[in-house]
Amino acid sequence: MKVSLFITCLADIFYSNVGKDTVEVLEKAGCEVHFPENQTCCGQPAYNSGYHKETKEVAKHMIRTFEDSEYVVSPSGSCVSMLHEYKHLFEDDTEWKQRAEKLANKSFELTQFLVDVLKVENLNASLNAKATYHKSCHMTRLLGVKEAPLKLLDNVEGLEMSPLPNSQNCCGFGGTFSVKMVPISEQMVDEKVKHIEETDSEILIGSDCGCLMNIGGRINRQGKPIKVMHIAEVLNSQGEVR
Repeated sequence: MKVSLFITCLADIFYSNVGKDTVEVLEKAGCEVHFPENQTCCGQPAYNSGYHKETKEVAKHMIRTFEDSEYVVSPSGSCVSMLHEYKHLFEDDTEWKQRAEKLANKSFELTQFLVDVLKVENLNASLNAKATYHKSCHMTRLLGVKEAPLKLLDNVEGLEMSPLPNSQNCCGFGGTFSVKMVPISEQMVDEKVKHIEETDSEILIGSDCGCLMNIGGRINRQGKPIKVMHIAEVLNSQGEVR
């Protein structure tokens, strides 16, 4: 099965290890991974800020870039949900709406693709640690991906998972929200860190780099002894925490 990797801005610039682990996880699952070099930002920051005209140009570019792909897979539920949003962006343009729908139908978040498309729930990963999982908003509410990450984590040997209190709550990132509404965002992420501490976990696992950057930054500034890992890193682990 041929898969095109949609790396996303944050993974490309700040979390290159997540991109590497995503590729290796997909290869272990039997996929041939390709990387279309023309890909750019999905346009979500502009779209959420109200610049829909500008976003359409980005969307058209991304649609063209992945038009010949069999599947498009990304380590970010938030960015994949934006690819699915394109069809609404072109509501009044029949041609581009149809092309956008084709992209949406073959675009998946990593864990969603592994569990729902490949029917893979065990990647023979191992990680000796106690962890909890943060459910990101866009991934769970817009894509509807809720159980796939947990199924995969349940099969990681040595990993002891603890439920995160109020896991449905936003971490306060929300893209431009964290920039425009700083005091509110700070209170939200502080509450999230508090709940993570209540689980007595060594590791916080998530599926979106934006959430992990926000929560991890707060954990770091507060000097908490909690490591933050993307689920791709966990699924590609063998033994101890890297």
